[in-house]
Parts: sequence; C-alpha cells; structure tokens
Amino acid sequence: MVVKVYGPAYGSPKRVLVCLFEKEVEFEAVDIDLFKGEHKQPDFLKLQPFGEVPLVQDGDYTLYESRAIIRYYAEKYKNQGTDLLGKTVEERGLVEQWLEVEAHNFHPAIYSLVINVLFAPLRGVPGDQKAIEESDEKLKKVLDIYEERLSKTKYLAGDFFSLADLGHLAFGHYLVNQTGRGNLVRERKHVSAWWDDISSRPSWKKVLELYKYPV
Repeated sequence: MVVKVYGPAYGSPKRVLVCLFEKEVEFEAVDIDLFKGEHKQPDFLKLQPFGEVPLVQDGDYTLYESRAIIRYYAEKYKNQGTDLLGKTVEERGLVEQWLEVEAHNFHPAIYSLVINVLFAPLRGVPGDQKAIEESDEKLKKVLDIYEERLSKTKYLAGDFFSLADLGHLAFGHYLVNQTGRGNLVRERKHVSAWWDDISSRPSWKKVLELYKYPV
C-alpha cells in the first residue's frame, strides 16, 4: 500500500515528506486547502478529530502529529534509506532530546512568527506586533544555544544527520526565506553552516520542487 500524506503544501506535513524521501518510502500526497477550511470538513474530522495536518494513511493504519509520524517511519524502515535515529541507545537519546527542543523551544517561536508575519495578512488582518517581537527574542535565545551546540558537533544529535535536524527544515525555511529574518541564522556561523548543509539535501530539494508553500 502506498502511504497517503494529507496537506503537503504546509509546514508540518513537509517534515513527513522529507522523512519519507530520506527513507525511500513511496507515498501519495493529498491536497488539503486550509484557507478553504477543508481540514474542518466532516470527512476529514473522522480521520483527524482536531482538524489539523499532516495525517497519514498507511493501509488500514492512520496516524497524525508530524513528529509522531516521522518517528514511526524512521523506526519502521530503520534498515532502509538514511539512518535517522542513530546507531546506539545514546545516539537515539540525543536525537529524541533535540527533537523535543525543536518542538518546545524552536517551533513555538517560529510558528508564532509565521502566523503573524505571513498568514495574518493573507486573511486580511494585521499581525500581532507584540507577539512578533516576543517571538524574535525567543528565537534569538534558542539559536544562541544551537550555535554553541553546533560549534562542537556537525549536527544537533552528533556527527550524523537525523530526525533532530530534519524536523527543523519546514519552519526553518520559513524563517530563512519568508519572514525577513534570515539574519538570525546568518549571523551565527555554525547555525548558518548547519542550515546550508541540511537544506541542501536532495530530499528537501525534492520536497520544495514538488510541493510549493501556499505563501
């Protein structure tokens, strides 16, 4: 059965897409237009009761939440494609640690920026300037910690590319290319080199070629 991935045009589903490319898993993308409210329609809510993307259907198995999905496929196909989990328990622990850092520190700040800088204008409303300023400050602090970490290791979990790095690609792309805040990356030598490395991977380039952002 071919894996179905719902909502390929948006940020979080792109985590899933790049993971599937890295793991050499065949999939089919199913468009969901958030601006038209397709994620809130009854048929979709039967699959994802919170009305969010991504969602995957893998035969009779349905799974949502992007980080849960990438963990699932990295484990299911651990002997296929790129090893995204590490080769030892200790390496896996660091992968999980930095995935949690991305989820609880990096993502909330960049998500707030994306909502207020990019999506609010599309809905015809002004962004929350206070939220933008607070998010800028939070991101700076997070990226300072990344800079320190990446001065010692090539990637976040060590000297191997993993889910910890992959998880930053979608919203990192927003940060560098679409929010006018690329300087936050470029002003940090090691973060900048890390970003250039991970965003140059063939899997990510393929995602950007095939599934355009809606903004």
